[in-house]
Amino acid sequence: MNYILIADSGSTKTDWNLLSAEGIVKRVKTIGFNPYFQSKDTIADELIRSLLPFIKEEQSRIVEIIYYGAGCSTPENCEILNSSIASLFKNAVITVNHDLLAAARALCGTERGIACILGTGSNSCLYDGKEVVENVPSVGYLFGDHGSGACIGKYLIQDYFNETLPPDLSGLFEAEGYHREIILDNLYKRSMPSRYLASTSVFLGKNRGHAYVEQLLNYCFTTFFQFQVSKYTNAKSLPVHFVGSIAFHYKDVLETVAESEGFILGNIIQSPAEGLIAYHQKQIAELKSFF
Repeated sequence: MNYILIADSGSTKTDWNLLSAEGIVKRVKTIGFNPYFQSKDTIADELIRSLLPFIKEEQSRIVEIIYYGAGCSTPENCEILNSSIASLFKNAVITVNHDLLAAARALCGTERGIACILGTGSNSCLYDGKEVVENVPSVGYLFGDHGSGACIGKYLIQDYFNETLPPDLSGLFEAEGYHREIILDNLYKRSMPSRYLASTSVFLGKNRGHAYVEQLLNYCFTTFFQFQVSKYTNAKSLPVHFVGSIAFHYKDVLETVAESEGFILGNIIQSPAEGLIAYHQKQIAELKSFF
């Protein structure tokens, strides 16, 4: 029996789904990967440690690997992932795609729409039912990533440093282990600072209902619609779909902002995994004799 391995990777976590003609064989979670911040060897070492032990029996019979990942927006970055994976799977045909295509396939299926990612980072695209036809470039958490966990965390920490965070929230923030030197150490001396910024979403989730928290979420999502979604052709006549942990956990705020900005809100899901599995399961069914 042959297998297909599907990977959906953000900057925080990766969902790996091993598929056969009969359906899902195994599911494995690892850390997320982003070739802007991690090298080929770093990625390969992590795959050896956290993925291979769970699929050792099937490894030699994996004939195709389809990887959708954050940061896979240039040929150079795609090659970093391709090389990392190829070093471990000698018999597989490997395709590396941008995570936007995963979002579009999972959210829109074969229908036209706007697909958005709101997780650790953020991105969006206009999808024609087959391909991504327009994309407002994502420029990362330093200059963009509007509405993302990293962007929200950046504003929160900036207010904490500037002492404009309400005193009651500031005390609670410190009680969660966020202090000046610890924050600076994580942001400037350790890898994946965007992941650390996004971790503050847990704190915000615990303090929903506080005026500051609601205002911050509303502002960040409003800027996402204004700087990302509004730029697409006929944006206000198409459904706007969302995938990602931030979109899923704060969907009530998204609903409010979408309505106030005049957009049609579509699906909001936490992960594209199920939609991708259905998409590729159909592909396997069409080639069942091979699998």
